[in-house]
Amino acid sequence: MCVCPGPRRIGTPVRSSSLPLFSDAMPAPAQLFFPLIRNCELSRIYGTACYCHHKHLCCSPPYIPPSRLRYTPHPAYATFCRPKESWWQYTQGRRYASTPQKFYLTPPQVNSILKANEYSFKVPEFDGKNVSSVLGFDSNQLPANAPIEDRRSAATCLQTRGMLLGVFDGHAGCACSQAVSERLFYYIAVSLLPHETLLEIENAVESGRALLPILQWHKHPNDYFSKEASKLYFNSLRTYWQELIDLNAGESGDINVKEALVNAFKRLDNDISLEAQVGDPNSFLNYLVLRVAFSGATACVAHVDGVDLHVANTGDSRAMLGVQEEDGSWSAVTLSNDHNAQNEREVERLKLEHPKNEAKSVVKQDRLLGLLMPFRAFGDVKFKWSIDLQKRVIESGPDQLNDNEYTKFIPPNYYTPPYLTAEPEVIYHRLRPQDKFLVLATDGLWETMHRQDVVRIVGEYLTGMHHQQPIAVGGYKVTLGQMHGLLTERRAKMSSVFEDQNAATHLIRHAVGNNEFGTVDHERLSKMLSLPEELARMYRDDITIIVVQFNSHVVGAYQNQE
Repeated sequence: MCVCPGPRRIGTPVRSSSLPLFSDAMPAPAQLFFPLIRNCELSRIYGTACYCHHKHLCCSPPYIPPSRLRYTPHPAYATFCRPKESWWQYTQGRRYASTPQKFYLTPPQVNSILKANEYSFKVPEFDGKNVSSVLGFDSNQLPANAPIEDRRSAATCLQTRGMLLGVFDGHAGCACSQAVSERLFYYIAVSLLPHETLLEIENAVESGRALLPILQWHKHPNDYFSKEASKLYFNSLRTYWQELIDLNAGESGDINVKEALVNAFKRLDNDISLEAQVGDPNSFLNYLVLRVAFSGATACVAHVDGVDLHVANTGDSRAMLGVQEEDGSWSAVTLSNDHNAQNEREVERLKLEHPKNEAKSVVKQDRLLGLLMPFRAFGDVKFKWSIDLQKRVIESGPDQLNDNEYTKFIPPNYYTPPYLTAEPEVIYHRLRPQDKFLVLATDGLWETMHRQDVVRIVGEYLTGMHHQQPIAVGGYKVTLGQMHGLLTERRAKMSSVFEDQNAATHLIRHAVGNNEFGTVDHERLSKMLSLPEELARMYRDDITIIVVQFNSHVVGAYQNQE
């Protein structure tokens, strides 16, 4: 497994066809809970994620500063993750023209790139009245890594009320983020089910009878499930609900959503770890579960049920609520906390969980043990398992794992594991009519845009109105012609419809193409989108966004009933 930026693409992408929505009765085996890939090789999902088939040539130049990496390679094997020539030598040695060559994408080409992964879902109306507090959502992804390490998921809970939406940011490959994106919602849904429903599901599976599924997925054709691992994942999930049945036998009452979210996160991470320790007779699955466990992923998940909004966050993705004030302006309400070195409470938590003599080493250079940026994550067993367990699993694992420098490396100052947890921080918010939308996004967005700008851009897009504010030039010397151009652009925005039909796409356009005046510069956008794969990661991270739009009338009706 390679932890270097921009792992090489090994397989050829194969686009899958549309996945079915599981709203009809189906037999009870694993296929009931885990849909299959159609026309999509699993090697596309995991095989290209982080495996370098040339041990000493696993990195592509140019050199990427450590600050741009979620995981910083340790000097013990950093020589495997650094180009042999400097950036200047690299560019000079590959200069084929004596004069700079400009190449700009046309607007249709830009739109084609931006819209490739966009997806929209509108909640259907019943009897002419929309009973859901969610109108619908838009989502999109823009890769920087090749392949992209981010994932996204959205599903409607069919056996309980509510909708689940989440973004997942992988590091050291996409294996863990892929597994979490297709498994976590099942664990949450099971955690929310009453005891009687769990018994019905177990009895149906035991007897082979048909039963209704628990989730209806809303997925882009490129968002896939792993066919080969579905049985393994189903068995782990079934063990979990069997334990819930035994634990809650004879009990009834309301389900605590916060507790259910915490339990689901922790149990899935525990299953990822256990599956890697136990292994699998199938060599492919054995290698798969190990790659999932040794890579990592953060997760930010929202559960919306009526006016009850819960956000469960593990890592440094964020949830931001867009609130429209009485004067029409927009304000941002943060519904998650970053779990990294910028969060003083997280740093203090880590220090309190380990002996005092580790106070200076547990967080070093703003990273966990000097290596990992997020302080909470799924997988990443190198920060959770004991040294003896790591060695035993690696030695008994497949040759590809045993030959990998990353897996054999032990983090420095590794004395009292675990140093990492997947336990989420859950924040509750009761929706109000002025709460118009929720933005879930990986840190690739928040690195490029301020939260207030994010909310303002989405709010103006959804309402089609621009709250006029004085143009700020930020100390730049602006000519009269430039000012005229800015005012002309503002007038054009007011009089024309938006070219984007997806709020997440519109936000990505601004995140990548904004200039110093806060407006989209097509030339800049074209340059950023035309960067080759080995350069794109130097300028930005993968960006994954879900914009959830709330139904203010339904939210207001909930309040009037109380």
